[in-house]
Order: sequence, then C-alpha cells, then structure tokens
Amino acid sequence: MIMTETPAPHASHQGAHRLDAAAFTTLRITEAEDRLHARLDRPEVRNAIDATMVDELHALCAHLEHHPKILILSGTDPDPQTGRPGVFASGADIGQLRARRRDDALRGVNSTAFDRLAKLPMPVIAALDGYALGGGAELAWAADFRLGTRELRIGQPETGLGIIPAAGALWRLRELAGEAMAKEILLAGRILDAEEALAHGLLNAVHPAEELLEAADALADRIARQDPLAVRISKQVFHMPREAHPQIDNLAQAILFESEAKFDRMQAFLDRKRRKAAEKNTGDDA
Repeated sequence: MIMTETPAPHASHQGAHRLDAAAFTTLRITEAEDRLHARLDRPEVRNAIDATMVDELHALCAHLEHHPKILILSGTDPDPQTGRPGVFASGADIGQLRARRRDDALRGVNSTAFDRLAKLPMPVIAALDGYALGGGAELAWAADFRLGTRELRIGQPETGLGIIPAAGALWRLRELAGEAMAKEILLAGRILDAEEALAHGLLNAVHPAEELLEAADALADRIARQDPLAVRISKQVFHMPREAHPQIDNLAQAILFESEAKFDRMQAFLDRKRRKAAEKNTGDDA
C-alpha cells in the first residue's frame, strides 16, 4: 500500500492510508485492505443529508482518490428490538434546504459531492434499504452498483417541494431507466418499490434485508478478484463520450498490455489450462 507524506482530511496518524473513523460524525467508517464501508449514520432524521455529511463525503472521496478501494455505501440497519426499519437516506435535510438561496444552488452543494463520488477510481456499491428519496436517491444513482431490499422505496419527490433534483437525477435517470420512466419519476413524483426499480434497471439485485450487506461484500469480493488497474481503467473508459471511442479503448489497452498483472494473470490462465489438459489425459490413459 502506498503511503502519503501528508495525511488526507480525517486520516489517522498511525497510518495515513486509513481514515480516522472516530473523526466522522455522520458516517460510520470501516476500512479493509481492498474496500471501505461507509454507513450513513443520522438515524434520528432518517439519514437526511446535511452539510456535515456532504463535507464528510468529500473527505471520504479525497482519501479514496489517493488510495483507490472499492466503496460500499449503506444506511442504518433495521433494529429488531425497537422495530425501527432500515433506511438509506430520506433525502436532503429539509431544514437546511429551505434556508438555502441562489448562491447555494450555484455552488452545487450536493451535486459536487455526488459527482466526485461517481468519479472515484474504483467501483462504488450502494446497499439500499427502506427509503432512498430525493438526495438519498441521487446519492444512489451516483454509484456503479445498486443492491436493494424488498422494503426499498426510491424516487425523487423534489417537484412536490417546489424545486428540482439538481444533484444528478435529471440526467442520470434517463441514462439508467430510459426517458419514459425517468419522466414519471421526475415530473410525476413516482416512488418505486424494489421490484419496479429492478425491472427498470435501477437496481442490480434485490435481497432480504438481513442479507443485504453480505451481498454487497460478495459483489465487492468479485470485483476484488479482478486486476485493480484493469477495473480502474475500464471504469474510466466506460464513462468516456462516444466520440472518444475506439481511440481511447486502444490507448487504454496499450497501457494494460504492458502491465505485469497482464502477463502474470494470462500465464496463470495458461498454466491452469495446461494442468487440466494433463489431468484429463492422465484420466483417459487410466
């Protein structure tokens, strides 16, 4: 792991490659060698996204831009003792949102953070339970993968509050679900359940609530088995405009054709194939 000389915001003094989890107040951070799990943690307001959470998302992104890892985003787990359901994020903090004016909108408070998260080097997995509404839905749209529970309700109710969803939904939803469904969500305030979201390509899979985080980790395991550089470059090339292809593909492949991982992984593949052929021949001779 590469170490930085100057710790990033919220970095630990014991190791600049790890965030100081105790320094966060709206996110609960768990960091491993190949992934980082950030749980939205404002259960008293159903994880409404406020200015502090946005600042902490920026700190999280700064860390992952320097030390690329898979990111898992989730919300509050269900509490069987109190019966409180799980929730990803019920939206932006309406109290703060009501006080914002023109200059706040022009600064793109939420959109800047969500766009930065979408552009992280390694994939982002959003594990969605309960409500993912407004800004919470837009945070989910910025992820590369979305897993949901059967209890999920997701949508954009902003026009009912006299505003627009300006943190990515107005253009990401068309790309994800097509124009017809995007307009129904954006202009008619339709809230989708998990099966509807899955059917329209807004979720990758639906899992029981108690298996959601296990499924997110299983997906992260699959990503982690790939070559990290190939994953990073694939994500960057995927988001390039159409006119950049195929030239950008050729340039990206040229970089990977010279990587040690390419030679090692392909040699390992050939060795496995050779061993299987030898084992088959031995079995036939017997």
